[in-house]
Amino acid sequence: MELKYAFKPEDESKIAKAIGRDINISFKHAVVICDKIRGMGLGDAIKLLEAVVALEKSISFKRFNTGISHRKGLGKDNIAKYPQKAAGEILNVLRGVETNADYKGLDTERLKIINIQANKGIARRRRKPRGRWQIWRSQLVSIQVIAQET
Repeated sequence: MELKYAFKPEDESKIAKAIGRDINISFKHAVVICDKIRGMGLGDAIKLLEAVVALEKSISFKRFNTGISHRKGLGKDNIAKYPQKAAGEILNVLRGVETNADYKGLDTERLKIINIQANKGIARRRRKPRGRWQIWRSQLVSIQVIAQET
């Protein structure tokens, strides 16, 4: 089965791709993280997400920022969060891109993320906890990453 990507690059020889399907993370957090690391170098993006997981750096929310408290010392972008779970899962996908690039013989230090996007996956239906009969839907997320050697 061939995986389908939304972005079609011209030269496949300098491209490394990875996809994470049906990940149980917040779609809004995934969109904000993807917006933040799009266009970054792969090593810089991995370092940033490792710092977010370790609660050393925060991600500024330009979208989906209703009800988010301000963070002191961030300057203009002071509306921020620490989306640890989403950052950890996206970090696994970025490490997959790095492994795929190494397998293809590309220089992993010169990789730049040219396309990263979060798509809504399936909505899993479950019963609510404690024996209640209402349906509880959890939205799963798919992440597509394409990095190019510059």
